[in-house]
Amino acid sequence: MTSDAALAPPEIAALDRALDELTAAADQWRRLALAAKRDLLRECGRRVGDHAAEWVAAACAGRGVSPEALIAGEEWVSGPWVTLAYTNALAETVGALARGDDPLRGVRLRANGRVGQTVVDVLPHDAFDRLLMSGFHVEVWMEPGATVDRVLETAGAGLTRGDGGGVALVLGAGNITSIAPLDVLYKLYAGNQVVILKPSPVVAAMTPVLGRVLAPFIERGFVRIADGGAEVGRYLTEHPKVGSVHMTGSRDTHDAIVLGPGEEGARRKAQAQPRLTKPVTSELGGVSPTIVLPGRWKDADLRFQAEHVASQKLGNGGFTCVASQVLVLPRQWPQADRFLEHLDRVFATANSCPAYYPGADRRQEQALSGHRAARRYHGLRALVPDLDPDDTTDAMLSTEVFGPVLGVVRLPGTDASTFLGEAVSFANDVVPGTLAANLIGDPASLKALGPELDRVISRLRFGCVGVRAWTAVAYLTPRAPWGGFPGARLDDVQSGLGIVHNALLLDAPQRSVVYGPFRPAPRSLLGGEPSLSPKPPWFITNRTTRKTGQLLTRFAADPGWRHVPQIVASAMRG
Repeated sequence: MTSDAALAPPEIAALDRALDELTAAADQWRRLALAAKRDLLRECGRRVGDHAAEWVAAACAGRGVSPEALIAGEEWVSGPWVTLAYTNALAETVGALARGDDPLRGVRLRANGRVGQTVVDVLPHDAFDRLLMSGFHVEVWMEPGATVDRVLETAGAGLTRGDGGGVALVLGAGNITSIAPLDVLYKLYAGNQVVILKPSPVVAAMTPVLGRVLAPFIERGFVRIADGGAEVGRYLTEHPKVGSVHMTGSRDTHDAIVLGPGEEGARRKAQAQPRLTKPVTSELGGVSPTIVLPGRWKDADLRFQAEHVASQKLGNGGFTCVASQVLVLPRQWPQADRFLEHLDRVFATANSCPAYYPGADRRQEQALSGHRAARRYHGLRALVPDLDPDDTTDAMLSTEVFGPVLGVVRLPGTDASTFLGEAVSFANDVVPGTLAANLIGDPASLKALGPELDRVISRLRFGCVGVRAWTAVAYLTPRAPWGGFPGARLDDVQSGLGIVHNALLLDAPQRSVVYGPFRPAPRSLLGGEPSLSPKPPWFITNRTTRKTGQLLTRFAADPGWRHVPQIVASAMRG
């Protein structure tokens, strides 16, 4: 291996030693009995529970937030809770395979004739989900041609056959602290690969915690963690003992790694000749749209859904790959201005994470350039109420801002069906990215669409579609696949290649679809919606998010009905 001038010889020696150790353990991991792999997952989950408070404290320190602050609840929910939910779900799948059982036993599968696809229901999965996630439903739509029988035959088959193998490099994300460990686990179990994790320097405070959480795998030689900056990532990416790479980040970062920088990268992209030829998977962001259908809403509904949209933008300070960037409203909707009044109020008053992510101020200024009507709030929050949908050079429509800036587009359409035709074309053909799109409509409007709703979802070329629910719910659902819409290429990567999460180890999923309630309880029940869900803990206006997040994490570490009353009581006060 030739020396990298940016790294000192001792650093290179340490990285080479880590890769030598992983290479030596790769075949052992691939051949390890499934029962032993299940037990390692369970032990990993126990470590997450033991170190959950330390995890949240480290994450908060990196964001300049007190772990006692209300918004620290975001770290509980998107950190240890979702990681525990995943280790539990994946251990259940691996345990079933170890016993020779069907990992989809008890899971509902059906053929959706309206779109010609097999659908797998992944939430609710059990009685706990039905209560704690009441009102929410998540489906996985499989690729066309994947019949029910085919889905049943192939779930988990790669793990039982021992497919894949070798050493995978995971380039960790710098925003949501569960991304890196979840990606490591997916590479281990879905790819049968041992893993070297290079965390992002933005979350450097998390490295000791990740070491303790992943210790069951580290102690057996199946995982190594390599700290450092871009030069470490570059060295590992190009190392001959690394067989594949998975990264989370921006499209620009992906292209720089895979195609090369500057003119070289542009030339390679035009010629579809990647500089990095080993297998690459990725989870990237994009310009996520939130489409609002016209309807006759009560003012309480306008207010609640304004909080919903604001949460889609301001959750984690806007530094999420599924943060809504463009709000798409019907031009002829009489209630649009009132809706924006409520949205303006939430932007001005709600708590949210500080603008901790590097470059946020620069990206905000680029996004707001030329927008004199932009409304600026404290921190870097901003709302651009007058985007021109035909101006594809506008940074708000062409570049992921990755920060707390939301734009508004108004499209024509005198009825929901006509408007949706315009909105789907805009989402597919104007804004870049294929990760997530959100759709909000009142029950009467969705009922009037009937079977057309499924066809609208099928036309949206996104890896996750949320219907009255933020697509981030799919991230929190361990059995739901997570990633961009299939069909991307290395030279046109969109929102990434491949998937992660997918605790059922489904083969060939196309998208996850999340459904949620239009109104919170108890108004949901009065409106005929069978939902007990109050204000969800991921709403930035939730007043008990920290306590609820702690309780959910405690439950996931030790599932049992004794935890449920406290969780419900806390959630109902949100």
